[in-house]
Amino acid sequence: MLGSAKWRALGFVLLVLLACASTAHAFADDEDPNAPLTFGILPIGGPAESLEAWRPMLDDLQTSLGRPVRSVSVTTYEGIAQAISEQRVDIAFLSGRLALDAVTRQNMRTIAQLTRTDGSKGYYAVLLAADGSRIRTLDQMLTHPGRWTFARGESLSVSGYLVPETQLFAARGLDSDTFFAHVHVDNHQNNALAVANGEVDVATNNTADLERFRQHFPEQYARLRVIWKSSLIPHAVIVVRDDLPPSLRDRIATFITSYGKGGNRAREQANLKLIHDISGFAPANDDELVPFANIEYSLEKRRASSAQWVSEAARQARLRKIEADHDRLVAQLHGK
Repeated sequence: MLGSAKWRALGFVLLVLLACASTAHAFADDEDPNAPLTFGILPIGGPAESLEAWRPMLDDLQTSLGRPVRSVSVTTYEGIAQAISEQRVDIAFLSGRLALDAVTRQNMRTIAQLTRTDGSKGYYAVLLAADGSRIRTLDQMLTHPGRWTFARGESLSVSGYLVPETQLFAARGLDSDTFFAHVHVDNHQNNALAVANGEVDVATNNTADLERFRQHFPEQYARLRVIWKSSLIPHAVIVVRDDLPPSLRDRIATFITSYGKGGNRAREQANLKLIHDISGFAPANDDELVPFANIEYSLEKRRASSAQWVSEAARQARLRKIEADHDRLVAQLHGK
């Protein structure tokens, strides 16, 4: 049994520890209110165009929070992923695959999901060919491996790579990187231009970016034809750093999900229209990213099934690991 003096000493230590914990929490909630927040933007079109489109809304966010809000837009998916991994971004507008990495690996959480003016729940990946091309149908393309040139998005691009690779190529036991005579990697706008101008035979894209492409390049758009269309892909999301003070996270989420719906509706809706003709943002959480985890799972599983292995036991071991990793990832998204 401890003596009364020892009990008093232990009690004093516990009080000190509790006081330190309380102080640490207070410092977390009372971080420098003048420190700028950085908003990372997955570029639609070019980085400069994206920054200009988002600036009016971010100016309003800055006014609402009473602290500076900087913005950064990069030319590649890897660029925005690196900025997040280096903790140079506090809030970010991301496609589902990038958001999945940000949430599961970079201590961020989903707070909102884009909504479109047409009320759509998502968009579609497409495969494009030129209107005057020798490729009139998907079957014509598939029956001539090693003949065509191909332009696709980066490996982290949902519509530019992951969905077409999963639903179109891997589903048929094919790999786009070996199916085509030459593969070129670029953004959606440049890939569409490459098809329209006859520089490549086919390219990936998506229905949302094609709408914007039609506005900016009507002549080139008229020379495009869709030869394949995916299933529905959920819209992009906004994520925030999980280690921001909870009160600040809540204020950011409230501003974003309320924008375009309050007293300044007309002006704010005009600002939102600049951002890819969107209507606003709906409240969301990490559950919204499960479809993108499923896309990754399907692609990995199909690759493992079609790959060459030293034994069937090795193949089955790989498939079991893919299954277990996917189950853990989905559980993390549901439970965070």
